[in-house]
Amino acid sequence: MNAPTPPSQSLFTDGWETTVPDTFAAPASPGWEDPVPLGEPRALPAFPTDALPKWLGAMVAAVAEETQTPVDMAGCLALAVLAAAGGGRAVVVVRGQWREPVNLYVVVALPPANRKSAVFSAMTRPLVKVERVLVEQSATAIVEATATARLAKAAADKAATKAATAGDDEREAMNRTAIELARTADEITVPVEPQLIADDGTPAAITTLLAEQGGRLAVMSAEGGIFDTIAGRYSGGTADMEVFLKGHAGDLLKVNRQSREKQYIDNPALTMALAVQPCVLEDIGRNRQFDGRGLLARFLYSMPESLVGRRKSLPDLIPDDVSEAYEKQVSALTLAMAGWTDPAVLTTTPEAGAKLVAFQDHIEPRLDPRGGSLGHVNDWGGKLVGATVRIAGLLHLAEHGGDAYKHPITADTVDQAVRLGEYFTTHALNVFEAMGADASLAGARAVLKHLTANPTQSFSRRDLMTRLSRAEFPTVAALEAALHLLEEHGWLRPEAAPPRPPGTRGRPPAPRYTTHPQLRTN
Repeated sequence: MNAPTPPSQSLFTDGWETTVPDTFAAPASPGWEDPVPLGEPRALPAFPTDALPKWLGAMVAAVAEETQTPVDMAGCLALAVLAAAGGGRAVVVVRGQWREPVNLYVVVALPPANRKSAVFSAMTRPLVKVERVLVEQSATAIVEATATARLAKAAADKAATKAATAGDDEREAMNRTAIELARTADEITVPVEPQLIADDGTPAAITTLLAEQGGRLAVMSAEGGIFDTIAGRYSGGTADMEVFLKGHAGDLLKVNRQSREKQYIDNPALTMALAVQPCVLEDIGRNRQFDGRGLLARFLYSMPESLVGRRKSLPDLIPDDVSEAYEKQVSALTLAMAGWTDPAVLTTTPEAGAKLVAFQDHIEPRLDPRGGSLGHVNDWGGKLVGATVRIAGLLHLAEHGGDAYKHPITADTVDQAVRLGEYFTTHALNVFEAMGADASLAGARAVLKHLTANPTQSFSRRDLMTRLSRAEFPTVAALEAALHLLEEHGWLRPEAAPPRPPGTRGRPPAPRYTTHPQLRTN
Protein backbone atom coordinates (compact mmCIF):
# COMPACT_ATOMS: atom_id res chain seq x y z
CA MET A 1 0.00 0.00 0.00
CA ASN A 2 1.52 3.27 -1.09
CA ALA A 3 1.42 6.45 0.95
CA PRO A 4 -0.51 9.33 -0.65
CA THR A 5 1.75 11.53 -2.74
CA PRO A 6 1.76 15.14 -1.47
CA PRO A 7 1.67 18.08 -3.86
CA SER A 8 5.04 19.26 -5.15
CA GLN A 9 6.64 21.84 -2.93
CA SER A 10 9.39 24.40 -2.90
CA LEU A 11 11.55 24.45 0.21
CA PHE A 12 11.06 28.16 0.79
CA THR A 13 7.65 29.30 -0.45
CA ASP A 14 4.63 30.97 1.11
CA GLY A 15 2.54 27.98 0.10
CA TRP A 16 2.61 24.85 -1.98
CA GLU A 17 3.00 24.78 -5.71
CA THR A 18 0.03 23.55 -7.71
CA THR A 19 -0.11 21.75 -11.01
CA VAL A 20 0.29 24.24 -13.86
CA PRO A 21 -1.71 23.60 -17.03
CA ASP A 22 0.13 23.38 -20.36
CA THR A 23 -1.84 26.24 -21.88
CA PHE A 24 -3.34 29.40 -20.49
CA ALA A 25 -6.31 31.45 -21.49
CA ALA A 26 -5.38 34.92 -22.69
CA PRO A 27 -5.48 37.44 -19.85
CA ALA A 28 -8.61 39.53 -19.64
CA SER A 29 -6.58 42.75 -20.12
CA PRO A 30 -3.31 43.23 -22.01
CA GLY A 31 -0.36 43.18 -19.64
CA TRP A 32 -2.47 41.96 -16.72
CA GLU A 33 -3.24 38.48 -15.50
CA ASP A 34 -6.70 37.75 -14.17
CA PRO A 35 -6.80 38.86 -10.52
CA VAL A 36 -7.31 36.30 -7.78
CA PRO A 37 -10.60 36.74 -5.89
CA LEU A 38 -10.13 37.76 -2.28
CA GLY A 39 -10.89 35.12 0.28
CA GLU A 40 -10.81 32.25 -2.20
CA PRO A 41 -10.15 29.03 -0.26
CA ARG A 42 -6.47 28.27 0.08
CA ALA A 43 -5.27 25.01 -1.49
CA LEU A 44 -4.23 22.98 1.56
CA PRO A 45 -1.46 20.41 1.20
CA ALA A 46 -1.76 16.85 2.44
CA PHE A 47 0.56 15.82 5.23
CA PRO A 48 3.95 14.91 3.67
CA THR A 49 4.35 11.36 4.93
CA ASP A 50 7.58 10.99 2.96
CA ALA A 51 9.15 13.60 5.25
CA LEU A 52 8.99 11.02 8.06
CA PRO A 53 11.34 8.04 8.50
CA LYS A 54 10.07 5.11 6.43
CA TRP A 55 8.82 3.02 9.36
CA LEU A 56 6.82 5.97 10.67
CA GLY A 57 5.49 7.14 7.33
CA ALA A 58 4.34 3.62 6.53
CA MET A 59 2.34 3.45 9.77
CA VAL A 60 0.77 6.86 9.17
CA ALA A 61 -0.36 5.87 5.67
CA ALA A 62 -1.62 2.46 6.86
CA VAL A 63 -3.65 3.92 9.74
CA ALA A 64 -5.16 6.51 7.42
CA GLU A 65 -6.12 3.78 4.95
CA GLU A 66 -7.66 1.39 7.47
CA THR A 67 -9.60 4.10 9.30
CA GLN A 68 -10.43 5.96 6.07
CA THR A 69 -9.35 9.26 7.58
CA PRO A 70 -7.14 12.04 6.20
CA VAL A 71 -3.47 11.14 6.47
CA ASP A 72 -2.96 14.44 8.27
CA MET A 73 -4.50 13.22 11.52
CA ALA A 74 -2.25 10.17 11.85
CA GLY A 75 0.72 12.24 10.66
CA CYS A 76 0.25 14.93 13.29
CA LEU A 77 -0.22 12.26 15.96
CA ALA A 78 2.97 10.55 14.82
CA LEU A 79 4.91 13.71 15.65
CA ALA A 80 3.08 14.01 18.97
CA VAL A 81 3.91 10.39 19.86
CA LEU A 82 7.59 11.10 19.20
CA ALA A 83 7.28 14.22 21.37
CA ALA A 84 5.69 12.16 24.16
CA ALA A 85 8.59 9.70 23.93
CA GLY A 86 11.37 12.30 23.89
CA GLY A 87 9.80 15.39 25.45
CA GLY A 88 11.68 16.50 28.54
CA ARG A 89 14.46 14.04 27.78
CA ALA A 90 16.14 15.69 24.78
CA VAL A 91 16.99 19.22 23.66
CA VAL A 92 18.31 20.57 20.35
CA VAL A 93 21.22 23.01 20.55
CA VAL A 94 20.93 25.44 17.65
CA ARG A 95 23.67 27.94 18.47
CA GLY A 96 24.86 29.86 21.50
CA GLN A 97 22.20 29.76 24.21
CA TRP A 98 19.41 28.89 21.77
CA ARG A 99 18.08 25.49 22.71
CA GLU A 100 14.77 23.95 21.77
CA PRO A 101 13.09 21.11 23.69
CA VAL A 102 11.29 18.51 21.61
CA ASN A 103 7.78 18.70 23.05
CA LEU A 104 5.02 19.89 20.71
CA TYR A 105 1.46 21.22 20.78
CA VAL A 106 -0.59 19.93 17.83
CA VAL A 107 -4.29 20.30 17.04
CA VAL A 108 -6.20 18.72 14.14
CA ALA A 109 -9.59 20.18 13.18
CA LEU A 110 -12.07 17.74 11.65
CA PRO A 111 -15.88 17.53 11.65
CA PRO A 112 -17.70 14.76 13.58
CA ALA A 113 -17.77 11.15 12.33
CA ASN A 114 -14.11 11.21 11.29
CA ARG A 115 -13.05 8.33 13.56
CA LYS A 116 -10.70 10.43 15.63
CA SER A 117 -10.74 7.96 18.53
CA ALA A 118 -9.73 5.07 16.28
CA VAL A 119 -6.73 6.99 14.95
CA PHE A 120 -5.70 8.11 18.44
CA SER A 121 -5.94 4.53 19.69
CA ALA A 122 -3.82 3.11 16.87
CA MET A 123 -1.09 5.75 17.11
CA THR A 124 -0.80 5.91 20.92
CA ARG A 125 -1.02 2.15 21.59
CA PRO A 126 2.79 1.69 21.99
CA LEU A 127 2.92 4.50 24.55
CA VAL A 128 0.15 2.88 26.58
CA LYS A 129 2.01 -0.45 26.55
CA VAL A 130 5.29 1.18 27.58
CA GLU A 131 3.51 3.00 30.39
CA ARG A 132 2.33 -0.36 31.74
CA VAL A 133 5.88 -1.73 31.54
CA LEU A 134 7.22 1.28 33.43
CA VAL A 135 4.50 0.87 36.08
CA GLU A 136 5.46 -2.79 36.57
CA GLN A 137 9.15 -1.91 36.78
CA SER A 138 8.48 0.72 39.43
CA ALA A 139 6.19 -1.45 41.57
CA THR A 140 8.94 -2.90 43.77
CA ALA A 141 10.57 0.48 44.39
CA ILE A 142 7.21 2.00 45.33
CA VAL A 143 6.44 -0.82 47.79
CA GLU A 144 9.87 -0.57 49.39
CA ALA A 145 9.74 3.23 49.66
CA THR A 146 6.21 3.10 51.10
CA ALA A 147 7.27 0.59 53.76
CA THR A 148 10.41 2.56 54.59
CA ALA A 149 8.44 5.79 54.90
CA ARG A 150 5.85 4.12 57.14
CA LEU A 151 8.54 2.66 59.44
CA ALA A 152 10.43 5.95 59.56
CA LYS A 153 7.28 7.85 60.48
CA ALA A 154 6.41 5.28 63.16
CA ALA A 155 9.91 5.61 64.63
CA ALA A 156 9.66 9.40 64.58
CA ASP A 157 6.23 9.34 66.26
CA LYS A 158 7.48 6.93 68.92
CA ALA A 159 10.51 9.10 69.61
CA ALA A 160 8.29 12.20 69.85
CA THR A 161 6.03 10.45 72.36
CA LYS A 162 9.00 9.44 74.51
CA ALA A 163 10.47 12.93 74.35
CA ALA A 164 7.18 14.41 75.50
CA THR A 165 7.16 12.29 78.66
CA ALA A 166 10.91 12.33 79.37
CA GLY A 167 12.39 13.83 82.50
CA ASP A 168 14.19 17.14 82.49
CA ASP A 169 17.63 15.53 82.29
CA GLU A 170 16.74 13.43 79.19
CA ARG A 171 14.28 15.70 77.36
CA GLU A 172 16.82 17.74 75.36
CA ALA A 173 18.63 14.71 73.95
CA MET A 174 15.39 12.87 73.19
CA ASN A 175 13.98 15.97 71.49
CA ARG A 176 17.02 16.08 69.22
CA THR A 177 16.55 12.39 68.39
CA ALA A 178 12.84 12.87 67.65
CA ILE A 179 13.56 15.86 65.39
CA GLU A 180 16.25 13.95 63.47
CA LEU A 181 13.95 10.96 62.98
CA ALA A 182 11.09 13.24 61.84
CA ARG A 183 13.41 14.95 59.35
CA THR A 184 14.57 11.59 58.04
CA ALA A 185 10.97 10.41 57.61
CA ASP A 186 10.03 13.62 55.81
CA GLU A 187 12.92 13.27 53.35
CA ILE A 188 11.81 9.84 52.17
CA THR A 189 10.05 10.21 48.82
CA VAL A 190 7.65 7.56 47.66
CA PRO A 191 7.75 7.52 43.85
CA VAL A 192 4.47 7.72 41.98
CA GLU A 193 3.46 5.36 39.23
CA PRO A 194 4.89 6.48 35.88
CA GLN A 195 2.36 8.07 33.54
CA LEU A 196 3.14 9.11 29.97
CA ILE A 197 -0.31 10.13 28.73
CA ALA A 198 -3.30 11.97 30.17
CA ASP A 199 -6.40 12.22 28.02
CA ASP A 200 -7.90 15.29 29.70
CA GLY A 201 -7.91 17.18 32.96
CA THR A 202 -8.14 20.55 34.63
CA PRO A 203 -5.09 22.84 34.62
CA ALA A 204 -4.57 22.06 38.31
CA ALA A 205 -4.70 18.30 37.71
CA ILE A 206 -2.29 18.53 34.78
CA THR A 207 0.07 20.69 36.83
CA THR A 208 0.09 18.08 39.59
CA LEU A 209 0.71 15.26 37.13
CA LEU A 210 3.50 17.21 35.47
CA ALA A 211 5.18 17.72 38.84
CA GLU A 212 4.80 14.07 39.83
CA GLN A 213 6.20 12.88 36.51
CA GLY A 214 9.36 14.94 36.71
CA GLY A 215 8.12 17.65 34.37
CA ARG A 216 7.22 15.33 31.49
CA LEU A 217 3.68 14.58 30.31
CA ALA A 218 1.62 14.25 27.14
CA VAL A 219 -2.05 15.27 26.97
CA MET A 220 -3.68 13.47 24.04
CA SER A 221 -7.40 13.72 23.49
CA ALA A 222 -9.76 13.07 20.59
CA GLU A 223 -12.02 15.82 21.89
CA GLY A 224 -11.62 19.57 22.29
CA GLY A 225 -13.08 19.85 25.78
CA ILE A 226 -9.75 20.84 27.27
CA PHE A 227 -10.00 24.20 25.49
CA ASP A 228 -13.21 24.90 27.40
CA THR A 229 -11.44 23.91 30.60
CA ILE A 230 -8.46 26.17 29.89
CA ALA A 231 -10.77 29.08 29.15
CA GLY A 232 -12.35 28.72 32.56
CA ARG A 233 -15.78 27.35 31.71
CA TYR A 234 -15.58 25.26 34.89
CA SER A 235 -13.75 27.79 37.05
CA GLY A 236 -15.92 30.87 37.01
CA GLY A 237 -14.84 32.10 33.58
CA THR A 238 -11.23 32.92 34.47
CA ALA A 239 -8.69 31.40 32.12
CA ASP A 240 -5.97 29.31 33.78
CA MET A 241 -3.20 28.89 31.23
CA GLU A 242 0.01 28.96 33.26
CA VAL A 243 0.86 25.27 32.96
CA PHE A 244 0.10 25.28 29.22
CA LEU A 245 2.19 28.38 28.53
CA LYS A 246 5.19 27.37 30.61
CA GLY A 247 4.86 23.69 29.78
CA HIS A 248 5.50 24.50 26.13
CA ALA A 249 8.35 26.96 26.64
CA GLY A 250 10.09 25.02 29.42
CA ASP A 251 9.95 28.00 31.80
CA LEU A 252 10.13 27.54 35.56
CA LEU A 253 6.75 26.42 36.93
CA LYS A 254 5.85 26.79 40.61
CA VAL A 255 3.46 24.28 42.13
CA ASN A 256 1.61 25.10 45.36
CA ARG A 257 0.48 22.12 47.41
CA GLN A 258 -1.71 22.18 50.48
CA SER A 259 0.17 19.45 52.32
CA ARG A 260 3.71 20.35 51.23
CA GLU A 261 5.84 23.40 50.63
CA LYS A 262 6.03 24.99 47.19
CA GLN A 263 7.53 22.75 44.52
CA TYR A 264 9.43 23.90 41.45
CA ILE A 265 9.50 22.28 38.01
CA ASP A 266 12.65 23.62 36.40
CA ASN A 267 12.16 22.51 32.80
CA PRO A 268 8.57 21.39 32.26
CA ALA A 269 7.94 19.65 28.93
CA LEU A 270 4.26 19.26 28.17
CA THR A 271 3.12 17.74 24.87
CA MET A 272 -0.43 18.22 23.63
CA ALA A 273 -2.21 16.48 20.75
CA LEU A 274 -5.88 17.32 20.31
CA ALA A 275 -8.53 16.62 17.70
CA VAL A 276 -11.34 19.14 17.65
CA GLN A 277 -14.27 20.16 15.50
CA PRO A 278 -13.59 23.22 13.30
CA CYS A 279 -16.30 25.17 15.12
CA VAL A 280 -14.25 24.83 18.34
CA LEU A 281 -11.40 26.77 16.75
CA GLU A 282 -13.82 29.42 15.55
CA ASP A 283 -15.14 29.77 19.10
CA ILE A 284 -11.60 30.01 20.44
CA GLY A 285 -10.86 32.78 17.98
CA ARG A 286 -13.57 34.85 19.68
CA ASN A 287 -12.00 34.35 23.11
CA ARG A 288 -9.33 37.05 23.42
CA GLN A 289 -7.91 35.38 26.55
CA PHE A 290 -6.39 32.69 24.36
CA ASP A 291 -4.86 35.04 21.84
CA GLY A 292 -3.81 37.68 24.34
CA ARG A 293 -1.77 35.24 26.42
CA GLY A 294 -0.12 33.62 23.39
CA LEU A 295 -1.55 30.14 23.85
CA LEU A 296 -2.81 29.87 20.25
CA ALA A 297 0.66 30.75 18.97
CA ARG A 298 2.09 27.61 20.56
CA PHE A 299 0.01 25.14 18.55
CA LEU A 300 0.76 23.59 15.17
CA TYR A 301 -2.50 23.40 13.23
CA SER A 302 -3.93 21.01 10.69
CA MET A 303 -7.32 21.38 9.03
CA PRO A 304 -7.56 18.54 6.47
CA GLU A 305 -10.50 17.82 4.22
CA SER A 306 -12.92 15.25 5.63
CA LEU A 307 -13.32 11.97 3.74
CA VAL A 308 -16.85 11.36 5.02
CA GLY A 309 -19.01 10.47 2.04
CA ARG A 310 -16.08 9.07 0.05
CA ARG A 311 -14.83 6.31 2.34
CA LYS A 312 -14.26 2.70 1.32
CA SER A 313 -16.32 0.01 3.01
CA LEU A 314 -13.49 -2.53 2.81
CA PRO A 315 -10.20 -0.65 3.12
CA ASP A 316 -6.80 -2.30 3.36
CA LEU A 317 -5.90 -3.26 6.92
CA ILE A 318 -2.69 -2.21 8.63
CA PRO A 319 -0.05 -4.81 7.64
CA ASP A 320 1.35 -6.73 10.60
CA ASP A 321 4.95 -5.90 9.71
CA VAL A 322 4.13 -2.18 9.60
CA SER A 323 2.40 -2.14 12.99
CA GLU A 324 5.10 -4.34 14.55
CA ALA A 325 7.89 -2.08 13.29
CA TYR A 326 6.04 0.98 14.59
CA GLU A 327 5.46 -0.53 18.02
CA LYS A 328 9.05 -1.72 18.27
CA GLN A 329 10.55 1.65 17.32
CA VAL A 330 8.28 3.77 19.53
CA SER A 331 8.65 1.43 22.50
CA ALA A 332 12.44 1.31 22.21
CA LEU A 333 12.70 5.10 21.95
CA THR A 334 10.34 5.71 24.89
CA LEU A 335 12.11 3.23 27.16
CA ALA A 336 15.54 4.54 26.18
CA MET A 337 14.58 8.16 26.89
CA ALA A 338 12.75 7.33 30.14
CA GLY A 339 16.07 6.78 31.88
CA TRP A 340 17.43 10.26 31.16
CA THR A 341 17.40 12.83 33.95
CA ASP A 342 19.46 15.61 32.36
CA PRO A 343 18.24 15.98 28.76
CA ALA A 344 20.14 14.36 25.92
CA VAL A 345 21.81 17.10 23.90
CA LEU A 346 21.22 16.94 20.14
CA THR A 347 23.54 18.97 17.92
CA THR A 348 23.51 19.84 14.23
CA THR A 349 26.06 19.52 11.45
CA PRO A 350 27.38 22.82 10.02
CA GLU A 351 25.28 22.21 6.89
CA ALA A 352 22.16 21.65 8.98
CA GLY A 353 22.87 24.79 10.97
CA ALA A 354 23.21 26.77 7.74
CA LYS A 355 19.86 25.40 6.55
CA LEU A 356 18.20 26.60 9.74
CA VAL A 357 19.73 30.07 9.35
CA ALA A 358 18.48 30.20 5.74
CA PHE A 359 15.00 29.21 6.87
CA GLN A 360 15.07 31.84 9.59
CA ASP A 361 16.15 34.49 7.06
CA HIS A 362 13.29 33.38 4.82
CA ILE A 363 10.67 33.59 7.58
CA GLU A 364 11.72 36.92 9.11
CA PRO A 365 10.43 39.28 6.39
CA ARG A 366 7.18 37.34 6.28
CA LEU A 367 6.57 38.40 9.89
CA ASP A 368 6.48 42.10 9.00
CA PRO A 369 3.04 43.41 10.02
CA ARG A 370 3.24 45.92 7.15
CA GLY A 371 2.40 43.39 4.47
CA GLY A 372 4.32 40.21 5.34
CA SER A 373 2.38 37.04 4.58
CA LEU A 374 2.59 36.10 8.27
CA GLY A 375 2.36 39.66 9.54
CA HIS A 376 -1.19 39.25 10.83
CA VAL A 377 -0.19 36.11 12.76
CA ASN A 378 3.39 37.05 13.61
CA ASP A 379 3.03 35.80 17.19
CA TRP A 380 2.50 32.33 15.69
CA GLY A 381 4.99 32.87 12.89
CA GLY A 382 7.60 34.04 15.36
CA LYS A 383 7.61 30.56 16.87
CA LEU A 384 7.72 28.75 13.52
CA VAL A 385 11.49 28.39 13.28
CA GLY A 386 11.64 27.07 16.84
CA ALA A 387 8.85 24.60 16.10
CA THR A 388 10.73 23.46 12.99
CA VAL A 389 13.85 22.87 15.10
CA ARG A 390 11.76 20.77 17.48
CA ILE A 391 10.41 18.74 14.55
CA ALA A 392 13.97 18.20 13.28
CA GLY A 393 14.92 16.89 16.72
CA LEU A 394 11.96 14.50 16.71
CA LEU A 395 12.77 13.19 13.22
CA HIS A 396 16.37 12.67 14.40
CA LEU A 397 15.17 10.71 17.44
CA ALA A 398 12.94 8.60 15.20
CA GLU A 399 15.92 7.83 12.97
CA HIS A 400 18.50 7.04 15.66
CA GLY A 401 16.50 6.10 18.76
CA GLY A 402 18.26 6.22 22.10
CA ASP A 403 21.63 6.78 20.39
CA ALA A 404 20.49 10.02 18.75
CA TYR A 405 22.79 12.13 20.95
CA LYS A 406 25.79 10.36 19.38
CA HIS A 407 24.95 11.69 15.91
CA PRO A 408 24.42 15.29 14.79
CA ILE A 409 21.22 16.30 13.04
CA THR A 410 21.87 16.38 9.30
CA ALA A 411 20.90 18.86 6.60
CA ASP A 412 18.54 16.28 5.08
CA THR A 413 16.66 16.03 8.37
CA VAL A 414 16.35 19.82 8.53
CA ASP A 415 15.02 19.83 4.96
CA GLN A 416 12.26 17.41 5.96
CA ALA A 417 11.50 19.43 9.09
CA VAL A 418 11.19 22.58 6.97
CA ARG A 419 8.75 20.78 4.67
CA LEU A 420 6.64 19.93 7.70
CA GLY A 421 6.97 23.50 8.97
CA GLU A 422 5.67 24.85 5.67
CA TYR A 423 2.81 22.35 5.79
CA PHE A 424 1.79 23.62 9.21
CA THR A 425 2.19 27.22 8.04
CA THR A 426 -0.32 26.84 5.22
CA HIS A 427 -2.81 25.12 7.51
CA ALA A 428 -2.27 27.69 10.29
CA LEU A 429 -3.07 30.53 7.90
CA ASN A 430 -6.31 28.77 7.03
CA VAL A 431 -7.16 28.21 10.70
CA PHE A 432 -6.37 31.78 11.76
CA GLU A 433 -8.41 33.08 8.84
CA ALA A 434 -11.33 31.02 10.16
CA MET A 435 -10.69 32.57 13.57
CA GLY A 436 -10.86 36.03 12.02
CA ALA A 437 -7.22 36.87 12.69
CA ASP A 438 -6.52 38.27 9.20
CA ALA A 439 -7.56 41.89 9.56
CA SER A 440 -5.72 42.73 6.31
CA LEU A 441 -8.17 40.53 4.38
CA ALA A 442 -11.14 42.52 5.70
CA GLY A 443 -9.27 45.72 4.91
CA ALA A 444 -8.47 44.58 1.37
CA ARG A 445 -12.13 43.81 0.77
CA ALA A 446 -13.08 47.29 1.97
CA VAL A 447 -10.54 48.91 -0.38
CA LEU A 448 -11.67 46.75 -3.29
CA LYS A 449 -15.31 47.71 -2.63
CA HIS A 450 -14.34 51.40 -2.65
CA LEU A 451 -12.35 51.12 -5.89
CA THR A 452 -15.19 49.22 -7.56
CA ALA A 453 -17.66 51.93 -6.61
CA ASN A 454 -15.22 54.72 -7.55
CA PRO A 455 -13.32 53.58 -10.68
CA THR A 456 -9.96 55.22 -11.27
CA GLN A 457 -6.87 54.33 -13.26
CA SER A 458 -4.49 55.29 -10.48
CA PHE A 459 -4.55 56.74 -7.00
CA SER A 460 -2.21 57.74 -4.20
CA ARG A 461 -2.20 56.12 -0.81
CA ARG A 462 -2.70 59.52 0.84
CA ASP A 463 -5.81 60.28 -1.22
CA LEU A 464 -7.25 56.84 -0.48
CA MET A 465 -6.61 57.28 3.23
CA THR A 466 -8.69 60.46 3.26
CA ARG A 467 -11.62 58.77 1.53
CA LEU A 468 -11.84 55.62 3.62
CA SER A 469 -13.35 55.18 7.08
CA ARG A 470 -10.93 55.77 9.94
CA ALA A 471 -12.81 53.10 11.86
CA GLU A 472 -11.62 50.53 9.31
CA PHE A 473 -8.19 52.08 8.76
CA PRO A 474 -7.07 53.85 11.94
CA THR A 475 -3.42 53.89 10.78
CA VAL A 476 -1.46 54.04 7.54
CA ALA A 477 0.05 50.65 8.43
CA ALA A 478 -3.43 49.07 8.33
CA LEU A 479 -3.99 50.48 4.85
CA GLU A 480 -0.52 49.37 3.71
CA ALA A 481 -1.29 45.78 4.71
CA ALA A 482 -4.55 45.83 2.74
CA LEU A 483 -2.88 47.35 -0.36
CA HIS A 484 -0.09 44.77 -0.18
CA LEU A 485 -2.66 41.97 -0.14
CA LEU A 486 -4.41 43.47 -3.19
CA GLU A 487 -1.02 43.61 -4.92
CA GLU A 488 -0.44 39.94 -4.20
CA HIS A 489 -3.86 39.10 -5.66
CA GLY A 490 -3.18 41.09 -8.82
CA TRP A 491 -5.71 43.92 -8.31
CA LEU A 492 -3.11 46.68 -8.00
CA ARG A 493 0.39 47.55 -9.17
CA PRO A 494 2.65 50.06 -7.44
CA GLU A 495 3.84 52.90 -9.67
CA ALA A 496 7.48 53.86 -9.75
CA ALA A 497 8.12 56.98 -7.72
CA PRO A 498 9.31 59.93 -9.84
CA PRO A 499 12.88 61.03 -9.13
CA ARG A 500 13.19 63.96 -6.76
CA PRO A 501 15.41 66.87 -7.76
CA PRO A 502 18.59 67.17 -5.70
CA GLY A 503 18.14 69.25 -2.59
CA THR A 504 14.39 68.79 -2.49
CA ARG A 505 13.02 69.10 1.00
CA GLY A 506 9.79 68.09 2.61
CA ARG A 507 7.80 64.91 2.69
CA PRO A 508 8.16 62.64 -0.36
CA PRO A 509 5.08 62.02 -2.49
CA ALA A 510 2.75 59.31 -1.27
CA PRO A 511 3.04 55.95 -3.07
CA ARG A 512 0.76 55.59 -6.07
CA TYR A 513 -0.96 52.51 -7.49
CA THR A 514 -2.43 51.51 -10.85
CA THR A 515 -5.68 49.56 -10.71
CA HIS A 516 -6.54 46.44 -12.69
CA PRO A 517 -8.60 47.22 -15.85
CA GLN A 518 -11.46 45.10 -14.48
CA LEU A 519 -11.99 47.72 -11.78
CA ARG A 520 -12.54 50.35 -14.48
CA THR A 521 -14.88 48.39 -16.72
CA ASN A 522 -17.38 46.90 -14.27
